Amino acid sequence: MGDCSSSDVLTIAAPQIFDGIAMRGPGAIRISKGRIESIAFGTSEPRASIQLPRDAILAPGFIDIQVNGGGGVLLNDEPTEAGVRRIVAAHRKAGTTGCLPTLITDRSEIIERLAAAAEACLKIPGVLGFHLEGPALNRSRKGIHPEAEIRVPNGRDLAAIKRFGNRGRSIVTLAPECVPASMIDALIGAGLRIAAGHSDSTAADIGRAVDRGVSGVTHLFNAMSQLNAREPGLVGAALGDDRLFAGIICDGIHVDPLSLRVAFRCKGRDRLMLVTDAMPSAGTNDQKFMLQGRQITLRDNRLTGPDGTLAGAHLTMIEAVRNAVALLDISLVDALIMASRTSAAFLGLESELGRISPGYRADLVAFTPDFEVVGTWIGGVGSMDEASEASRRG
Repeated sequence: MGDCSSSDVLTIAAPQIFDGIAMRGPGAIRISKGRIESIAFGTSEPRASIQLPRDAILAPGFIDIQVNGGGGVLLNDEPTEAGVRRIVAAHRKAGTTGCLPTLITDRSEIIERLAAAAEACLKIPGVLGFHLEGPALNRSRKGIHPEAEIRVPNGRDLAAIKRFGNRGRSIVTLAPECVPASMIDALIGAGLRIAAGHSDSTAADIGRAVDRGVSGVTHLFNAMSQLNAREPGLVGAALGDDRLFAGIICDGIHVDPLSLRVAFRCKGRDRLMLVTDAMPSAGTNDQKFMLQGRQITLRDNRLTGPDGTLAGAHLTMIEAVRNAVALLDISLVDALIMASRTSAAFLGLESELGRISPGYRADLVAFTPDFEVVGTWIGGVGSMDEASEASRRG
């Protein structure tokens, strides 16, 4: 499997290496104790532990900060260690080596169940923290979230939510106009990152929230106040404020390609992050699943509820990277930065993840020019498909 235990040394040779800054290669990287020890370009390494296929690209592993489900599992239905393992495994096959399992708006007891399991879940390779999307959303921008459960968090909710503050690098998405400023202060003080989303806020609302420490925007353009002539809304604030990171769903369904290109021109690769907003269908052939009592149907790669509302995405990170190159008309380098380095920076992990450089964690993905993932490594522990195993050298 190309594994590297805490005492082993692993060398991976690749015809091309994207080191987080530029496409280089050929080269070889040496991994020791889960971290990159050294990297050498311009030379072959015939004795490498793993020789990647001749057209493969080795890059920093993808980081997805919004993963509702995958592998047939919705986190809300299985807020347990077992449920998280299945979700993470499904997305790892598509190149995701770091993710935030995401809980959408739900009852207090569901938040508490995930909080109770969170510490154990953080031991699962690839779990960097959690994303609580709700319950403090604006009902007018609810999307597929259950309106009956949208609320200003009560004392019970806040106690459970704050527990995620020291559980990896966790995020809360909320509508800033729907909660008191003191609540934002309390959540940030507990160690959580705050993203604005499912919000009908004005640009002035967002400016005040950013001044208080709000640093992200959840699925830009979707479920939020739009950019208008005399009120820029959350979209305008996100595009115009360089302090804000913004996730974006690049599936060609949630956001028009022209809007994607506008967002890239305004935010650039260092503030715009690729996310999947993936649902249980990701990594499966399932055409239907249940979401909080409603049937969600997959048709033409579009997930919708009974009333036609978009219900998350049928998307993986390798597909998001491929789509970004095609729909945004950007380079593969730019797309890879948006899929890893930028998300790492948003999470405060820019000195650990998002680059292939000495001292960084050995979280890596290898894929072909046709965007087929042939291997992933998390802390030097690898998972490669059968075709790639044929290229391995012992």
